[in-house]
Amino acid sequence: MEEIIGIIVAPIIIFLVVVAPIWLVLHYRSKKQISQGLSEDQVVALNNLARSAESMAERIQTLEAILDAESPEWRKKA
Repeated sequence: MEEIIGIIVAPIIIFLVVVAPIWLVLHYRSKKQISQGLSEDQVVALNNLARSAESMAERIQTLEAILDAESPEWRKKA
């Protein structure tokens, strides 16, 4: 019985001494980076993506209007 406890205790101690502290440091470091917000480059990229999305939405609305005019049943086919 003591052998089994010794086999179980050793990995637990190694985990608590080596793995757990590294895990905690990396976890809270990533939380800190997330809470700092976006960098200037990320804000610019996000704004570009937002403009592209708006442009695509306008194109989709135009295409749907054209399809509605030319083929009113097209929505039922899909």
